[in-house]
Amino acid sequence: MEPARLDEDAVAAIGAERIDWRFKGLPDALAGKTLAEAAAARPNLFRDGFLPPLVVIDEEALEHNLRTMADWVAGQGLLLAPHGKTPMAPQFYQRQLAAGAWAITAANASQLRVYRAFGVSRILLANQFVDPAALAWLTEQVNSDPGFEFLCWADTVRGVELMTEGLAGLTRPIEVLVELGAPGGRTGARDRAAARAVAEAIHASPVLRLAGAGGYEGAVAHGDVDTASATVRGYLRDMCGLLAELHSDGLFAEAERVVLTAGGSAWPDLVAEAFTGFAPTWTGPELLAVLRSGAYLTHDDGIYRGITPFGPGARLAGTTALRPALHGWAQVTSKPEPLLALLTSGKRDFSFDEGLPEPQLRRRGQENTELTGATITKLNDQHAFLELRAEDQVQVGDWVRLGLSHPCTVFDKWQLLPVVAADGETVIDFVRTYF
Repeated sequence: MEPARLDEDAVAAIGAERIDWRFKGLPDALAGKTLAEAAAARPNLFRDGFLPPLVVIDEEALEHNLRTMADWVAGQGLLLAPHGKTPMAPQFYQRQLAAGAWAITAANASQLRVYRAFGVSRILLANQFVDPAALAWLTEQVNSDPGFEFLCWADTVRGVELMTEGLAGLTRPIEVLVELGAPGGRTGARDRAAARAVAEAIHASPVLRLAGAGGYEGAVAHGDVDTASATVRGYLRDMCGLLAELHSDGLFAEAERVVLTAGGSAWPDLVAEAFTGFAPTWTGPELLAVLRSGAYLTHDDGIYRGITPFGPGARLAGTTALRPALHGWAQVTSKPEPLLALLTSGKRDFSFDEGLPEPQLRRRGQENTELTGATITKLNDQHAFLELRAEDQVQVGDWVRLGLSHPCTVFDKWQLLPVVAADGETVIDFVRTYF
């Protein structure tokens, strides 16, 4: 299948945006320059007036992760529709599509509007889509652009009814997948019988076309790795079984392709195992097995580092490890006690919902030193509490590099992020986010 496309000119135009007071952490010396001009100047993160706190992107790690996932997915015979909600950065979508991504995944109508503003041609909305205003907007998008492919989910018959009403003006049907959930989980029909009823309603709609089955295995993964793995495997077996049942019922008789999709950044190996095991048994239309990982691109120093299947010692033996590509920098602004320092960063700057930031380096003058044994114990709005192992570990004025956990709640705090070269301090680009 051909990768989706986007509007290259629209992405290039991001470089023409001028830096001003809206973008926190950037030097006053860059004010008035376009992003392209600022990147061409190769400013230094520490010598050219950048203001802490900052979040920066490691270009080498980013490119490594991009290629690692693209190569692995292709090797598994899967398609990749990376979840764009993590960074909300069209510059990243451009790179993911260039690396072969089949589509970009969205979670809601506002994200969908951003994607379309940059011309993304194939979008998988991994959620229900029932709001009348959003459906009216989608109708206009579909009718005005013959090259636009849109897929979404439905998990109730009522949702299908609302979509049918809201999309009455469509000139061609849109593809809808029935979402399978689990009792006590998030969205999704709670069992296969309920899912079949939803599928039959989609099939009967004049403006919808039943296109397959989807879900999110991360919503059912609880407990230790062994317990979670067993639950995820069972859930994915049910999803494959549901698809087979819908085919047996004749609901895909007119379909040219059928989509089977699951996946986040925690269990892609189990998704690949289930889908590649199911594919040889499939006798219906062309089967597209689609993975929707999103956080892999920047990875992290927290939750995903602990559960990733990639790398030595992880579940996927023989694979290359993903690398953390997001780092925070903050400054020691106060040291009111010998073993306590306060940093100029907090909940409004760095993620904290899936683990606190991890102290990694101290920068004093032009020298970086490993910061071992120090811990962030809590965050306020604009302060981080750094508990020290020894009194001389940091002093007021030092910079501290922090590893971050859960990139999904880092990007939304920053409209513009510097991209740094291998030296960790030469800024070579800027990534614009749209939340």
